[in-house]
Order: sequence, then C-alpha cells, then structure tokens
Amino acid sequence: MINMKSVILLCGGQSRRMGQDKGSMKIMNKPMINHILDSLNNIINEVIIVLNNKDKINKYKKIINQNNYTFQIQFTEDEIKNKGPLSGIQTGLKNISSNYALVLPCDTPFITKKHINNIFNQLDNNYNCIIPYHDDKNKLKTTEPLHGIYNKNLIPKIEEQLKSNILSLKKLIEKSKCKFIKIDNKKLLKKEFKNLNSPKDIPLNIVH
Repeated sequence: MINMKSVILLCGGQSRRMGQDKGSMKIMNKPMINHILDSLNNIINEVIIVLNNKDKINKYKKIINQNNYTFQIQFTEDEIKNKGPLSGIQTGLKNISSNYALVLPCDTPFITKKHINNIFNQLDNNYNCIIPYHDDKNKLKTTEPLHGIYNKNLIPKIEEQLKSNILSLKKLIEKSKCKFIKIDNKKLLKKEFKNLNSPKDIPLNIVH
C-alpha cells in the first residue's frame, strides 16, 4: 500500500496560547484547516482528522465541505486524551487505510503541494519514518517531526511511550529507523513550517 497516500491532520490541541480553536479560526476569510485541505487536494487519497472530543468533530464537520475535495475525509477522536501529538498520531495510524501517513498540524496553513509531493516521493519501505530537518544559525540539526511520515508499524512503540508518559516525538524518532530529509530552502522553512501558535504569530495582513 505504499502508493496509497494518507494524511493525519492533528486538530486536538487545546489552543491555550491562541485563545481560540486554531483549526477553525479564519485566515484570509476561511478556516485554517481548509487552507491545508486545499493544498492536499488532488494529490492524496485520504485524510484522518484527529480531534479531542465529539463536540469538535461536529464543529469541524460543519466547516468542512467534503464535496470540495478529491480525497476521503474521516473524523476521529483521540483514543487517549491530553497526551499531545503522540496520542493523535497513534489514533491516526490506527485509522489509515495505508501503511504510511504524513502527519501535519492544523496550525500550518501555508503548507504547499510541492512539499507534500516531495516528502511522499521519499517513501521507502526500509524506513518506518521520514523526517524533514534543517540546520539553524548555530549549525545545529533541527527536525520537524510534525511534518513527517510515519509507518503504522510504529504503533506499539508509541503505545509503550504513552503508557510510560513519555510524550516526546523526538524520543520516538530516536528509537526508530528514520530517513532524514534536509530542507535547505529558507523561504520554505519560514513559511511552510511556520506554526501559528498565538495571535502574535499571525501577520496582520492575512487575518480575515
């Protein structure tokens, strides 16, 4: 199933710094999550949207018109609550139809089709995760685990970490056979990997 392209979209955060639900807040006149879904259109097969409760699932079903997209959309609830992205990835991997999924957070609305295609082109059955990285100004390697691809065979390792309350994605990567993909494009780094965590992260010219 390596040719089947699945995406896990993490929308289960509590958005404390933003002060409102991030995925549904409007950027350039449409919900942030819809910007991401638009970038996925015509290039992937399914999206698993992971949310933290049934109320949010119902909310997102109202703001997402599935008829606008070429892929299947499935809404699911975090299997384990309040354990961060690791729990969302576990839930998503249990629901994908393929063996691999690209994980994306709901607060990176500037992700492009080019990056999505590029990382899927790196799929390799010899690895159980594909992780982008870049060097910072101090020449230190910085990974982007929330823009990486994960194999569902990692589920047991994830569950082991969750049971031990070890919630770090970097710990998972350290224990896994990962392929690291270097990102040199500075424009890509500043825009596509930019998380909108709080109001100060949002340029005034793109709100509403």
